[in-house]
Amino acid sequence: MIRIISDSSTLYSVKEAKKHNFDVTPLSVTINNKSYKELVEIQTEEFVKIINEGHLPISSQPSIGEVVDVYNQYPEDEIINITLADGLSGTYNSACTARTMVDHAENITVINSRTLCGPQRYLVEVAVKLAQANKTKAEIIEELEKLIQTSKSFLIPNDFDYLVRGGRLSPLVGKIGGLIKLVPVMTLSEDSTRLDKFATKRTFKKAIQEICDCYKEMGVNEQYKIYITHACNEELANIAKDVIIKNIENVETEIMMLTPVFTTQGGPNCVAIQVIKKHEILG
Repeated sequence: MIRIISDSSTLYSVKEAKKHNFDVTPLSVTINNKSYKELVEIQTEEFVKIINEGHLPISSQPSIGEVVDVYNQYPEDEIINITLADGLSGTYNSACTARTMVDHAENITVINSRTLCGPQRYLVEVAVKLAQANKTKAEIIEELEKLIQTSKSFLIPNDFDYLVRGGRLSPLVGKIGGLIKLVPVMTLSEDSTRLDKFATKRTFKKAIQEICDCYKEMGVNEQYKIYITHACNEELANIAKDVIIKNIENVETEIMMLTPVFTTQGGPNCVAIQVIKKHEILG
């Protein structure tokens, strides 16, 4: 039997993942001197409330021990672990290290999704369906690698300070940007290890338009799915959706809440726009 494993970057909680026939190891956040496993011990709304009280968060990947425990649940099965992009987190390295610590290491394949959140969620859902359709491990990995190549992610932070603290912008640029109310657009780098500056626009709608123009140049159409994720800012997410569906005809969109870990990276009220090509197994 083939088992699919991932992490909470998929926006799935441990319980939700079990219902969908895969396993999740949760990432963690620390805020106000207390650590929480996201979507297990703390939800995004509560997390943002603590941030708004003046506390600064930090995040961390699942511990190696937690991943080992999940691997050891399936000593006789083939395992595919689809992780958050290597470089953005230590999750991939933890998954690989954990693999060396179990007796059935030869049955475990760790895949660097080179993405996060929406597209990573989609990859896991495809993998589960392919496994249920009795595809081989090699066939599943081949299909996932094809899909990974089609993903493109953008982040629009609401607060320059989070990018400055994360080393994404210099303090001077962040201060000037904040003063003149610019809307920065960040994109996942070609090697998927960091966020790079993509554009700076005067308004949120113009920022989304710039993203749509990029997607149209990529050939994004009804064969793709666009995820719009947000950190407690559904109003902006809906504005983004309106701009997207006006620009890319018949494209499927889905709005979701970001988890605490990715709220830590992008800041409260940030919005992420991500695309991935659809697979026939999901219709």
